[in-house]
Amino acid sequence: MDRKELQLLGFEIVAYAGDARSSLLTVLKEVRKGNFDNVERLLADADENLTLAHNSQTKCLAEEASGNEMEVGVTFIHGQDHLMTTILLRELINDFVELYKEKFAKA
Repeated sequence: MDRKELQLLGFEIVAYAGDARSSLLTVLKEVRKGNFDNVERLLADADENLTLAHNSQTKCLAEEASGNEMEVGVTFIHGQDHLMTTILLRELINDFVELYKEKFAKA
């Protein structure tokens, strides 16, 4: 995999992780208002985009595992950063959804 291909995969990861992040932040805004109507759909959208980002990442891992040397650039590193922070956000959003469900159930 050459540098250009790796750069394109980095952009893919950024785009998919960015879409997932947007869905997750929308979930947080909605549950803070007590609106749980679209939460499952938004979480599913986020999960789908995280899977696509992870698949792009896996292409790179498979290349390296096959013994192909790759010249990693800032774009790919930026993509990795987006992916990992969005995965963490996804895990935290689960807790926020549950906390807000409890809060509004008691109200």
